Amino acid sequence: MIRRLRTPLLIAIAAVSLSACIGLGGKTPPFLLTLDADAAPPAGAARTAADASTLTILIPTAPQKLRTTRIPVQQDNSSVTYVKDAQWVEAPNRLFQRLVSETVSARTGRVVLDEGQYLTAPGEQLAGQLMEFGVDARTGEAVVAYQAMLVAAGGKSVTQRRFEAREAIGDEVAAKPVGEALTRAANKVAGEVTGWLGG
Repeated sequence: MIRRLRTPLLIAIAAVSLSACIGLGGKTPPFLLTLDADAAPPAGAARTAADASTLTILIPTAPQKLRTTRIPVQQDNSSVTYVKDAQWVEAPNRLFQRLVSETVSARTGRVVLDEGQYLTAPGEQLAGQLMEFGVDARTGEAVVAYQAMLVAAGGKSVTQRRFEAREAIGDEVAAKPVGEALTRAANKVAGEVTGWLGG
C-alpha cells in the first residue's frame, strides 16, 4: 500500500514544484494589452512592386527595460517600476513594428514587408530603436520615442530621425488608461514616420 501511494505522491509534489518554478500558479493579469492601428490596409487589395521599391520594416531594437511584456514607469532619472497588472500580448517592439507596417501600408500604398518575408532584395529598409514605450511619472504621460533609420535600397545612403509622442494618462496609472494612451501615442509616431517616408 505504501509503495502504491508513493508514486502518485511524488508526481504531485514534482508538479507543484514545477508550477512554482515556471509561474503556473502565479497571478495573471485580468486582460492583455495590444496596439490597434488607426489605419489599416483594405482586405483583399493586391499590390505589386519591383524589388527596389519595396519597403522592409525591421523590428526595432529596445533597451533592457522594454525587453519585457510589462509597461515601465520612469519614476526619476535612475529608477523604473512597472504598471500593476499591465501586460502586452507580446514584446512592445514587435507590436510597434506591426503597427508601423500597417500604417505605412494603408496610407502609402507601398508593398511593405517585414524581415521574415523578403527573400533576396528587401528594397528600402526601415530600422531603428524603440527608445521609450511606457510612462513618465514625472509628467503623468505615456511616452513613445522611436529613433528611425532609413537605409536606401542597396545601402547607398542612411538617414536618421527621432520621433516622439506623449499622451496624458490622467491621475490613475492603471493598465487600461495607460494602454489606451500608449496606443494613441504609438499611432501618432506611426503617422509621423509615414509622412517622413513620403506618405
